[in-house]
Formats: sequence, structure tokens, C-alpha cells
Amino acid sequence: MAATDNSIVIDAPMDLVWDMTNDVESWPELFSEYAAAEILEREGATLRFRLTLHPDENGQVWSWVSERTPDPATRTVRARRIETGPFEFMDLYWTYVQTDAGVEMRWRQEFKVREGLPFGDPEMAERLNTNTRREMARIKGLVEQAAVRS
Repeated sequence: MAATDNSIVIDAPMDLVWDMTNDVESWPELFSEYAAAEILEREGATLRFRLTLHPDENGQVWSWVSERTPDPATRTVRARRIETGPFEFMDLYWTYVQTDAGVEMRWRQEFKVREGLPFGDPEMAERLNTNTRREMARIKGLVEQAAVRS
């Protein structure tokens, strides 16, 4: 099993950070990599949804179904890929903690890459870390801009 662990502090109110980052339908505006986010099913607090990426450098469009359960009381989110693609499994855990500098948003991903692919866990961890850090920086900017406007 492999894991990534990334965090960023967002200088904005907790409710705004929580609401913006848990509004899956708006993810194509919040995340640069998503072309579409389609809600497939809602069961209580749990969402099942399809994420579609923008075409890659070869024109290939990738998508998958994930499940996500936010818990506003603990400011945590548990998620997992249902359609696992290159992974044997992919589990995600998001936490939000109020600090003096703002809200620390932390994303942990645990996964295992399927055998027989031209890349393994270390290469996937590097890719996930690169993308996560880029997306977190983008989200920080967008949420902080929204905080200034409100």
C-alpha cells in the first residue's frame, strides 16, 4: 500500500472552506483537472458521482465513479473510488482544522496500483502529490477570493 498526505492553510472562514470544497457539482470550476462532475446517487450524506478529466496530452479522456461521505460535525470526509481504474483500491480522507492562520485542509490518499502496469505505487504517489499540491494551491486562491468578496 502507498499513501500521500498533503495540506494547505486557507485564510477563510471554516464554513466557506467546507461548503466550497464539498460542493461536488462545482468541482469543474474549483479543480483545474476536472471537466465534469455528475452526481449519480445521493443516500443520506453519501454522494456517488462520476468525475471526468479534461483530455490528456494524447486526447484520452479519463473518468471514474467515486463515493464521498462528508461529516460536518467532525469536519471530515471519507471517500473512495468505486471504479478503481489503475488502482486495486483508492481511499481518501479529508480533514479540516481551524488554526490561527486559517483552515488547514488536509487530504490523505491510500492506494495500491494494480500489478502489470508500466508504473507502480512510487510513480503514482509522485503524480498524485504533484497534482494535489497544484489543485490545493488553486483552491486556496479561489476560496480566499470568495472570502474577500463576501
